[in-house]
Amino acid sequence: MRWRLIGAFMLITLLVVLVQDIPLGNYLVRVERERLTTSLERDAFLLAGRAGDALRAGGPLAPEVAADVRRYSEAGGARVVIVDAVGTAVATSDDDQAATGSPYSSRPEIAAALAGQINAGQRYSQTLGLDLLYVAVPVLSGEKISGVVRLTYPASVVADQVNGQLRTIWTVAGTTVLLAGILAYVMAGAVTRRLQRLRTATELLAGGNLDTRTDEGGAPELKALAGSFNRMADRLKDLLEQQRGFASDASHQLRTPLTGLRLRLENAVDTIPTDPEAGRSMVAASLEETYRLQRIIDGLLLLSKAEGNTAVPGSTDLVAVAKARKEQWEALAEETGVRLSLDGPPAADVLVLPGAAEQIIDNLIDNALAVAPPGSLIRLVVSHGEQPGVVELHILDEGPGLSLEDCQRAFSRFWRGTQGGEGSGLGLPIVHQLARASGADASLTPRTPGPGTGTTGLDACVTFRSA
Repeated sequence: MRWRLIGAFMLITLLVVLVQDIPLGNYLVRVERERLTTSLERDAFLLAGRAGDALRAGGPLAPEVAADVRRYSEAGGARVVIVDAVGTAVATSDDDQAATGSPYSSRPEIAAALAGQINAGQRYSQTLGLDLLYVAVPVLSGEKISGVVRLTYPASVVADQVNGQLRTIWTVAGTTVLLAGILAYVMAGAVTRRLQRLRTATELLAGGNLDTRTDEGGAPELKALAGSFNRMADRLKDLLEQQRGFASDASHQLRTPLTGLRLRLENAVDTIPTDPEAGRSMVAASLEETYRLQRIIDGLLLLSKAEGNTAVPGSTDLVAVAKARKEQWEALAEETGVRLSLDGPPAADVLVLPGAAEQIIDNLIDNALAVAPPGSLIRLVVSHGEQPGVVELHILDEGPGLSLEDCQRAFSRFWRGTQGGEGSGLGLPIVHQLARASGADASLTPRTPGPGTGTTGLDACVTFRSA
């Protein structure tokens, strides 16, 4: 993967360099040709001015003009030809003096200049066998053309100068691509090392190592990916631990009632033929045991559902829910001689999972009724907390109460405060789990007896976030 990243990065860099440097090279060729042509035109007009008097008079050029022509050719490398009005050479930069007096009127650039046009361009020279850049300018005497000055320059000189610049450009381009490859190697190494670590962690997690985590460093995208992996691993570990705990608790709690149920049924089978009344009593006891099993199973299923709940908390009026649940439980409370009351503001919106507030209140009232003595009062109190943005639900009973240590253990699965109690020991764990999933906190504290009342009991409190 690293080499694919490096190759892709270098290819992109090369394409960028090509897109930039190819037009740049063409531009340099054009600019260099235009620069040289402009220079030749300027020099040709200067030489035309020096040779103008002699050409107008129809005589030979002055020795200093001929010397200037040779010096110019030696200094710049250009070939100079000066012709008169009929196209006959009167001065050249060649060492061969026989070239003077040769006819040049057949040359297209000289013919065009004799017609009054300034000519510049590139053509192939049959005589020299190479491409030439040329400039031909007329020598004017008033409106009359008295001659032409032509400068020619090998086109290869322009190409050599441009190629030198292009070699510099391509050297820089090659260095850029090479540096890009080195940078890509370093960057790809860092990326692939983190991806490899993440892959290794994934394979370890898939192999059952639930404690596997990966480093959350590097680029923001890799950091986010590593964070998502770690959160997934934490969630997976929690779910598996919950399943293991559920299976362990279920097997432990169901083993005793199932064993007792089996023994009662076996005794009933042996007893019914000889003592039908005793057998009937055993069957009734067995039926009660099945009811207990049903309660345990229902509690386990509800707890499992609460632990796996992934819904988003929504706004709920806690006062309205508490009022509805109080009315629902009042009939059962009256049968046991216990009164229910509700205190709170007109409304209190809190954030809670759908249906969780009802289940929390039901379980807390059920627990309170199990320990409340006849004639006592169970108070439901909804109030705003001392800290802003907090709403508290209190359910206060007048039962025997618990110690501080037992209040801490009360949220453990299957823990029961009284030996031989008929509860499943799952009510408070369900309350705790639903509260935690809703972003709330559940606690249990002993009530302090009021002055002169001697009232004891428990304060079951759930602290919600305000909506």
